[in-house]
Amino acid sequence: MIQSDPPAAKAAKEKDASSEKKTAVAQGPSVRLPNLPDHDVADADAIREVFPEDMIVNRGELGVVNRGVMRAEDAERLNWYLRAILTANVYDVAVESPLDFAPRLSARVGANIHLKREDLQPVFSFKLRGAYNRMAAISPEARKNGVICSSAGNHAQGVALAAKELGCDAVIAMPVTTPAIKVDAVRRLGATVALVGENYDATQAYAKKRAEEDGRTFVPPFDDPLVVAGQGTVGLEIVRQLPKLEIVFVPVGGGGLIAGIAAYVKSIRPKVIGVEPEGANAMLQSLRHGEICRLRRVDGFADGVAVRQVGDVCFDLCRQLVDGVMTVKTDEICAAIKDVFEETRSILEPAGAVAVAGAKAYCELNGITGDVVAITSGANMNFDRLRVVSQLADGGLKQEATLMSIIPETNGSFKKFVEVVGEDVNFTEFKYRAVQDETLEAVVLYSVQIESEAQLETLHESLSEAGIFTENVTEDETTQIHLRHMIGGATGVPQERLYEVEIPERAGALDTFLDYVSPKYQITMTHYRSDGGREGKVLFGMIVPPAEREEFDRVLKDTGYVVEDLTSNKAFNMLYGCTRKGACDEKFEQTAN
Repeated sequence: MIQSDPPAAKAAKEKDASSEKKTAVAQGPSVRLPNLPDHDVADADAIREVFPEDMIVNRGELGVVNRGVMRAEDAERLNWYLRAILTANVYDVAVESPLDFAPRLSARVGANIHLKREDLQPVFSFKLRGAYNRMAAISPEARKNGVICSSAGNHAQGVALAAKELGCDAVIAMPVTTPAIKVDAVRRLGATVALVGENYDATQAYAKKRAEEDGRTFVPPFDDPLVVAGQGTVGLEIVRQLPKLEIVFVPVGGGGLIAGIAAYVKSIRPKVIGVEPEGANAMLQSLRHGEICRLRRVDGFADGVAVRQVGDVCFDLCRQLVDGVMTVKTDEICAAIKDVFEETRSILEPAGAVAVAGAKAYCELNGITGDVVAITSGANMNFDRLRVVSQLADGGLKQEATLMSIIPETNGSFKKFVEVVGEDVNFTEFKYRAVQDETLEAVVLYSVQIESEAQLETLHESLSEAGIFTENVTEDETTQIHLRHMIGGATGVPQERLYEVEIPERAGALDTFLDYVSPKYQITMTHYRSDGGREGKVLFGMIVPPAEREEFDRVLKDTGYVVEDLTSNKAFNMLYGCTRKGACDEKFEQTAN
């Protein structure tokens, strides 16, 4: 057994508890743990940079885990985490969240799915567990100087509530693009908000610099042993609530929650599977390569898990313990939000539903029939985002299909088209605008309710037999976010290219982008609608002569914004592009983006 430090050494270490990493820490009401464990730290200059699309796994499948060799110090470290979780100091602010059986979802999937309701915590997220456990270990002297953290949401509220309970001053650094509802929630808890930087990296740099200048303690969102131990209490509760569980599905951002849960749960038996959005798969790629990878671009739809780089502490534990990581698409996340709403009448934020989406996909693919748990990690939903969630949910549930059909531009053709679709198929949306061009063809964009993939295949066959070319664009994000809301306008504009630009949701950000591209380049098309996120996805059509492509690409890079070239998008070309007139100047890959 590891012995506690003698009184003299104990007092000396308490004095420096906030400034030195290697120190004995107080944990729980009367327990002292030995020194914080060591973890390998990635060399910032040597981190592999990747794009989300560099690694795609099929629905329901797990990525490869490149494990290191188990060492004696690894076993000692796991013993530390087990003790730290068992004695974690979280219940002054957190509650033991319920484990709710989901009967409707279970009947449809075939497994017994249970929801670990971390969305019912006082700040509607699990984050307060790790924040409070870390802050409770700060010495009284250091606590007088206050704390600071960087966060755009749930960690911010966790730190603010913990500071209020512990009676210390808290400064929360948040990006200027943070939705007002989250800023207001932090302020109501008594913390001071500093709006700094357009992205998390800039905000974190400010927070760490101010921590040094003011003598405050920086509270990390995930990459800290005590934060991980605090989150690990979720796993402790699950095992106690459902001893016979087989699999735990955990949402993954920076990795603190899954590292903590795995550190406890894997000491018992069950599988631990991480779930990430397809466009924010930093842990998937890091585990595959056996080293921490940094995403050069990240999809911010599920902003609570939209992290470019996982933590060193978290990666070490996950590489050793986690059974695998899988990814889910945006429409699957939206479908999971709807599933949980139908079960509980609660609305999760996108990050809070990621694990539910993963549990559905994995259990369906692998025929799982036993007891599994999905962590519903948060419910800090921005109300404006519900519009997009509702729109995409039915596609994710495979209850609605979005199609494009080409029909003759002649009298009676639309009526014939409706008759072919059939009386038994219900239209949920359609858009059609007459055109006057040499093709004498029109494109109809529409959605229909479906009960099964077989029904959709039968519909497609009927349309094909009637000579009506049809394309399924249900999973095409460009169609779902932009094109389905547009109708009419010119087609086949010469030298037109299509781009989607992620522009921060703040005043002046759009002007900044336009200063780079206008008036030199003609804008031919735009579409944008706020979805309540930190960045908005804006669609632009641009006239870019082939000779100026290289220069234009440099201009886009200089903006500093994330830009995706969608010129080859099949739906765009059917509706507006050169394929509509059959006169493309170049060959495009005909794949939906």
